[in-house]
Amino acid sequence: MPRKRRKISLRWQALTSTISTTFVLILMGLVIICALTAHRLGESVRQSLTVTVMMSDDATEPQTLDYKKKLELRQWVKDINYISREQALKEQTEAMGQDPTEFLGENPFLPLLEVHLKADYACTDSLMWISKQLKANPLVSKVSYQKELVENLNRNLKKVTYVLLGIAALLLLVTLVLINNTVRLSVYSRRFIIHTMRLVGASWGFIRRPFMMRALWIGLTAGILADIVLLGGLRALWKYDTSMAEYVTMENIGITAIAVLVCGLLLTLVCTFISVGHYLSMREGEMYE
Repeated sequence: MPRKRRKISLRWQALTSTISTTFVLILMGLVIICALTAHRLGESVRQSLTVTVMMSDDATEPQTLDYKKKLELRQWVKDINYISREQALKEQTEAMGQDPTEFLGENPFLPLLEVHLKADYACTDSLMWISKQLKANPLVSKVSYQKELVENLNRNLKKVTYVLLGIAALLLLVTLVLINNTVRLSVYSRRFIIHTMRLVGASWGFIRRPFMMRALWIGLTAGILADIVLLGGLRALWKYDTSMAEYVTMENIGITAIAVLVCGLLLTLVCTFISVGHYLSMREGEMYE
């Protein structure tokens, strides 16, 4: 009967350890996916930033198109839209409801190049350097971009990053404490078995092995369960809002799933290793305290 009761107790401990670890890993996975999504969203906003290059009145269309081709070879360029004088006039006529040439006598618009930058270069320092390079060309009359928008965007992204890192660090600390306490309770109930095995000459590695295997299965199971819950939640989010697939990408989901699984395994194994080592180093008198 005591042996049967002990088996039930061990199974119950394993179940509670798995459930508690799963919940903590789900929270950790949410923080990771939020951080990756925020990074992806920031990249998308940065890449939508437009640097407007206004060509001079003397620049012909072939010259402008040739300059566009040269710019597209630059490492900081994502893509470029060319707006000719005629296209600009047409767009403004549709917007104003009146043709400006009727009262000005000529087309007042100059050809434009709308340059979209790669995300890594959409920061204040890079934009100032890029702006100087563009203005150095005699065919360019003016370069403009939304400086305040760039500064506010980068400032807000830094704040979000710091907040998420703080939450992740706090959650990691809570996870370590929770899993460590759960493992210590499990090992504590078997401390006399550990002591007996040590007295008969069993090595520390031999004594640790069953505890480590048990921790391995708990961490693996908790990680898989947490991944299933997270994937189910993200799939429901995609069905609710299909546009989220642009930001919550399969790559980010894969990174999150692997990170959760690895964290589950590492945390349970490390905590078990430390806890068993604690009782292995105890003297007999300390076992009863």
